[in-house]
Amino acid sequence: MLSHMKENLLSILAPHGQEHLLAFWDRLNDGQRENLARQVRRIDFALLDRLYARRNDQSNIRELANRAAPPPAIRLNSSQNPFTPAQTRQRGREALAAGHVGTILVAGGQGTRLGFDHPKGMYSIGPVSHRTLFQIHAEKIVAASRRYGVRIPLYLMTSPKTHDETADFFKRHDRFGLPEDDLFMFCQGTMPAVDAATGKVLLESPSRIEVSPDGHGGMLAAFATSGGLKDARLRGIRQLFYFQVDNPLVDVCGPEFIGYHILADSELTTQVIAKRDPMDYVGNVVQVDGRLHVIEYSDLPDDVCRRRNTDGSLTIWAGSIAVHILDISMLARMAESADGLPFHYAHKKVAHIDAGGRLVEPKTSNAIKFERFIFDLMPFSANAIVIEIDPRDGFGPLKNAPGAASDTPEMVQGMMIAQHTRWLKQAGVEVSEGVPVEICPLFALDAEELAQKIPPGTRVTKPTYFS
Repeated sequence: MLSHMKENLLSILAPHGQEHLLAFWDRLNDGQRENLARQVRRIDFALLDRLYARRNDQSNIRELANRAAPPPAIRLNSSQNPFTPAQTRQRGREALAAGHVGTILVAGGQGTRLGFDHPKGMYSIGPVSHRTLFQIHAEKIVAASRRYGVRIPLYLMTSPKTHDETADFFKRHDRFGLPEDDLFMFCQGTMPAVDAATGKVLLESPSRIEVSPDGHGGMLAAFATSGGLKDARLRGIRQLFYFQVDNPLVDVCGPEFIGYHILADSELTTQVIAKRDPMDYVGNVVQVDGRLHVIEYSDLPDDVCRRRNTDGSLTIWAGSIAVHILDISMLARMAESADGLPFHYAHKKVAHIDAGGRLVEPKTSNAIKFERFIFDLMPFSANAIVIEIDPRDGFGPLKNAPGAASDTPEMVQGMMIAQHTRWLKQAGVEVSEGVPVEICPLFALDAEELAQKIPPGTRVTKPTYFS
């Protein structure tokens, strides 16, 4: 039987030159062989062949970059916007109250760059409360559900390496107030890493192929195959608020954002910030031939980055922050052709074992990883638009360890304190200089709600968590 299994696997591998994956077969026990066989059968080797063959083809990206124009946008404080903030807030509140909005949180990464050996969502970021990212996000959803008197489900995407620990974390904390039926967890897919020089799939160990998550664009296929898409449609969800776990400032289910999306009859609406520097490390949202695209900063030529308008402002100005509203109907349509989303290539240092079974830890990039990005839905979405936000009120990404140059815990906590201090001062509260404050979403989701709960003239003289 084992001989037959090996022959079957070789028939899969040989046409693609990947027989080396069975080099240690005779040393493995039955369980290890079964595990390796399952991995081999899951891999689309014909797809890997096509991807590797196109590894050096960047012509399409360069062509897009050369034709890039600013996207259709709702700009901050512009008199040209087609809808007033009052109109959009009202329309967004109606959608929320009707139960038409759900949330999808992408949380597959670990806190490696933070020096944190757990799912990033478990990182304690609250400047006074020490709440985790997961708790902050969940409480915003619970607070919105209470405000609008509806159930707002959370669809939470994990990765194979983070799924079990994330599920256990939510269980131990009673889902931070989310009803059990309103938390739907699903796991994204994986793609094997290949040797950059040969295209050979790398082995992590004699019985395990080196794989990594297939990027946040893998959400589309995983959401559909897990039953999440079906669940959302059965609930009557029409729009999903999509966000990533590392941004505790995100205004989850903000009615103004949702309202713009609906009034514009858009299938995908994305939040952006205005780039301060042409070379900012953000994805660039652009328009090409009437369709939105995101071009990564590393793929955008310097001369295109530096283009300016007659008034001196940047032509390519819109920086993506990975916050979107996605129409369920568009996701359902695209899920039927999920392979249509392109793969992106990441050159990485990937540890692996060599032909002799010895561990190799490369000093330079040796491998290619393949990822899909959710923003590649933009060109397929009708009436896609961007909404500019003030980063102080919606974008504080936590990416790097303390002491780094940017996106550190201390910087993010400083932004949280600054935002909540502004809310308190708008409510007529006096906050002593340098005193950290933090507001729980269950106490107040925004400045307006806070003003209804704290008497004007209140003084805050010591670190305070409003809960």
